[in-house]
Amino acid sequence: FCRDICFYCACNKIVTREAGKAALYLDYLRREIELQAALFRADPRIAQMHWGGGTPTYYDVGELRALFEQLSKHFDFSPRGEYSIEVDPRTVDAQTIQALREMGFNRVSFGVQDFDPKVQVAIHRLQSEERTLAVIEGARRAGFDSINVDLIYGLPHQSLTSFDTTLARVSLARPDRIALYNYAHLPQLFKSQRRIREEDLPSPETKLKLLGLAIGRLTAAGYVYIGMDHFALPEDALAVAQRQGRLHRNFQGYSVQADADQIGLGVSAIGAIGPTYSQNHRGLEDYYDALDRGELPVMRGIELTADDLVRRAVIQALMCQFALSMESIEVSYLVDFNRYFAAELEALHEFTDLGLVTVGDGWITIT
Repeated sequence: FCRDICFYCACNKIVTREAGKAALYLDYLRREIELQAALFRADPRIAQMHWGGGTPTYYDVGELRALFEQLSKHFDFSPRGEYSIEVDPRTVDAQTIQALREMGFNRVSFGVQDFDPKVQVAIHRLQSEERTLAVIEGARRAGFDSINVDLIYGLPHQSLTSFDTTLARVSLARPDRIALYNYAHLPQLFKSQRRIREEDLPSPETKLKLLGLAIGRLTAAGYVYIGMDHFALPEDALAVAQRQGRLHRNFQGYSVQADADQIGLGVSAIGAIGPTYSQNHRGLEDYYDALDRGELPVMRGIELTADDLVRRAVIQALMCQFALSMESIEVSYLVDFNRYFAAELEALHEFTDLGLVTVGDGWITIT
């Protein structure tokens, strides 16, 4: 749930100021927790938990605490686990941040997007730099193990100069991680994006320069480029996992828990159990109807084939380590790599010609 809409948003969200509507959702979410928990009684151990948006801090501290306690009743949370929550800095103060830490959250992610006032007006997200930095500092004082900041490039009115200013200010705040997302303008799919004027968007060439600027600025500031859309300080768990070859990517982004099953709870949530994926209903009515029948609110699911599994392994290696040993795939999945991926290797020539990828000596490497 959100109180106001950010025009760029492509997430599944409900914009409302009706507290009763949001409270009803929590009642149904508790029902789903009970149904899901019953399926994991033999092994209820939790290594990671992530609360995503709209923004969980739409709810007050009492409601959030009650939900956390409900989960704790049904699952066994590891004392060394990672428990994170997304926070809109405009909805919290130092007391709220402290309360979240006391509940058991040890990682926090703050949405920033861009500090430039002109950009903020264009995306309908007014958020002062002073308040944001104060909340980040509050999280540090509260003892969070890891602080993440979300940024977006490609927003209306962004320029190399203005975005460099945002990057410099965020770098000075020294969050442990920075997620840098690409704005995808799809007004035909997301109604709120129709409020953004296409003539205000940076050109594709400028957008690529914005990404290059960010990589250069953040790596110069001491961050490790984890890949695609994440940066982390060298001592952060993501950077350590990448150096050790343990980095993984799931629906929440990069992760250090490669072997963990994933339980999705709530509207549109995605779960990954063994060789399967499943997604909950996207709309409240369908979600509620399933739970009223005492059924898991799953809308769709797939069971991965042997082909899916080998391709997933290839994608994971390239996305997380920037390198792939062909022999490791052959040994693990009993395929002849060059024959199995002949069409894909042929298609890679375009990228090798550009110097973006090297292929040879049994390895594919992203430069």
